[in-house]
Amino acid sequence: MTIHIKKCTLEDSRKLQEVSYETFNETFKHQNTPENMNAYLERAFNLKQLENELSTISSQFFFVYFHNEVAGYLKVNTNDAQSEEMGDKSLEIERIYIKNKFQKHGLGKYLLNKAMEIALERNKKKIWLGVWEKNENAIAFYKKMGFVQTGAHSFYMGDEEQLDFIMTKTLI
Repeated sequence: MTIHIKKCTLEDSRKLQEVSYETFNETFKHQNTPENMNAYLERAFNLKQLENELSTISSQFFFVYFHNEVAGYLKVNTNDAQSEEMGDKSLEIERIYIKNKFQKHGLGKYLLNKAMEIALERNKKKIWLGVWEKNENAIAFYKKMGFVQTGAHSFYMGDEEQLDFIMTKTLI
């Protein structure tokens, strides 16, 4: 099994957009209206938005490859790029997505470990993320990886307000 990670650059913006659309659709289209999905996809993953995020110093994207094919990606934020005020000792995992056909190969754990490695390199004390309250598989995965629910915040899917659990893991 060949797995490797590559940091994304501005030149990867179109591929990132493609993978973002695919993974987000696979994960959430069955539980949301097409109108709300399309509105979110257009807002969050348009090329200009992704290029802005790729250019942000406090954000990083990484592709994970499985047998030389992009299987998913990770986005981490520090400092003012975090989507919630968590302080300068925290690192946020804003996105961690694996294409359906590559799930159950340990790639999510691989990306999570990459995020923890980055956090430790930057002397962060905790790592956190928001996960939709209805995404039971992801919640179970994060609990298995040592995260605990520490709060909640609103997430807007189009015009629908949804609830994300904030899950946190303290690093040693």
